[in-house]
Amino acid sequence: MAGRFAVRAVAGLAVLAVAVVVPAVPAAAQAAAGGQGAGAPAGQRGPTRLAVQAGPGAAARHWVTGWSASSTTAARDASGCPAFSGLHDQTVRTVTTVSAGGSEVRIDVTNRFGTVPLHVGRATVAVRGEAADAVPGTMRQLTFHGHREATIPAGASMRSDPVDLAVPALQQLAVSVYLPDATGPVTQHPWGRSGAYLASGDRAGDPAATGYQVSSCSMFTDRVELRATGRAAGPAASGAMGPAAGRAMGPAASRAMGPAASRAMGTVVTLGDSITDGTTSVRGTIFSWPDELAQRLAGRPGRTLSVANAGISGNEVLVDRIPVQYGESALHRLDRDVFRVTGVRTMILLEGINDIGADSATAAQLIAADRRIVAAAHARGIRVVGATLTPFAGSTTKFGGDYGTAYGDAQRRALNDWIRTGGAFDAVVDFDRVVADPADPSRMLPAYDSGDHLHPGTAGYQAMGDAIDLSELT
Repeated sequence: MAGRFAVRAVAGLAVLAVAVVVPAVPAAAQAAAGGQGAGAPAGQRGPTRLAVQAGPGAAARHWVTGWSASSTTAARDASGCPAFSGLHDQTVRTVTTVSAGGSEVRIDVTNRFGTVPLHVGRATVAVRGEAADAVPGTMRQLTFHGHREATIPAGASMRSDPVDLAVPALQQLAVSVYLPDATGPVTQHPWGRSGAYLASGDRAGDPAATGYQVSSCSMFTDRVELRATGRAAGPAASGAMGPAAGRAMGPAASRAMGPAASRAMGTVVTLGDSITDGTTSVRGTIFSWPDELAQRLAGRPGRTLSVANAGISGNEVLVDRIPVQYGESALHRLDRDVFRVTGVRTMILLEGINDIGADSATAAQLIAADRRIVAAAHARGIRVVGATLTPFAGSTTKFGGDYGTAYGDAQRRALNDWIRTGGAFDAVVDFDRVVADPADPSRMLPAYDSGDHLHPGTAGYQAMGDAIDLSELT
C-alpha cells in the first residue's frame, strides 16, 4: 500500500495504516448524526458517519468554510449524473465559488453515502479559468496526512492537508478528484448550481479542460475551507472569475454595518431546500440568495463572515424524502451539515415548503421541529435566524400535492406568523413579505417569480439576499 493513506475499521475504531490515530467522534455528535440525540425524531435513527479529521492545522483559529455542497445518496433515475452506476478510472472536476478569501485551502472529500471504500488516486485544487480549465500555475497537489493517495471508508469523509493558495473572496476554484478503482454508487449533490465535469483517466493534475464533459451533479467534493485573511477580499479580476463575477453587487452591498474591528470571523450556514440551493438560477454562475449574501459580506470592510450553502433541492424538515436524492431530513442532517461545519457561528433556516407541499405537513409539526433545531443550535452556541416561507400559490399545477393549495397556504401563513412572533429565533428575515405580490400575498410578485410560482428567479433571489440584516449575523 505504498504511497496510499488508508483508513480501516477495526473492532469499532478507526485505525490508520500509517499509525496516525483518528480522534473518536464525541458521543453527542454521534447521537445527533445518526442516533437518538438532538435533531433525530423519537424512534428514528439516521446513518452513522465516521468523522476522519484533518491533518496539521485542523484546530487553527481562523479556518472557515468557504463553500459546501450538502451530500445525498446516489439516485438511479438522476438524468446526466453517473453517481448511481459509479465511476472507474475517471476524474471529477467540481467548480466551487468560495465566499471568503484566504491564504490556505483544504478540501473535504466524502464517501458519506458510498457502499465500498473509496480510493482517491490523486486530488488537486486550482483557480478556475473558463469551463473546466484551471489557471496555469495555480494548481496545487492535495495530500492526506502527507500522502497523495487515500482510502476513505464507506460512511466517512476525509479532509486534505492545507496548501498555500492565495484566494480572494468570490473566487471560483476547480477541485479535481481521480478515482482509479470502481467506486460503486457514490455520494453526490444533485442538480447543483456549481459546474461539474467528468473525464476518463487521471486528469486531476492537468489544468486543461481537454476531455472533460459536463456532469449534472457534483460528486465527492463536500466542502472547501480556507484559512481566512484579516478581511474578506473583494472580487478578483473578472478574467479569473466565473461568468457571473462581473455582476454588480446588490444595492445593500456597501451598507455600513458597524465597527469592523468588533466582528469575529466565522461561517454562516444557510440550511434549506431548492430555494436555498438556487434552483432556477443559471448553472455555473454565482446566483442564489446565499450567493447574494456572500457578495454583500465580501463587500464590507474589516473582518467578515463566509457563507456555506446547505440547501438540497426537494429537502424536507421532518422526513427523509423519497426519491433519495432529496437527502436526509433537516433534522437528520443537522449535525453533519451545520454543527460540524468549520467556523459555524450562525445558521439561517429556510425550510418547510416541501413538507407542506409534498406531505401535507401542518404548521404545528413544523413549529415543533423548528423549536428542536433552534434548541440544538443554541446548545452549541450557534445563533439562528429564522426565515419565513415564500409564497407559492399557483405552483400546484406543476408540483401537485398541497403546493399552493388553500390548505398549503394556510399552513405556510401559520408557520410564518409563528416565525415572526414566537420569539424562538435570535433574528428573523421576512422573505415572505420581501417577494410577495402586494395585490395577492399568497403569490410571488411576477418580477420575482421564475415562472413556476414556487422558485424565485434571479431578481427574487437578489431581493432575498439583500433583505438580510448583516448586523444580525454577528
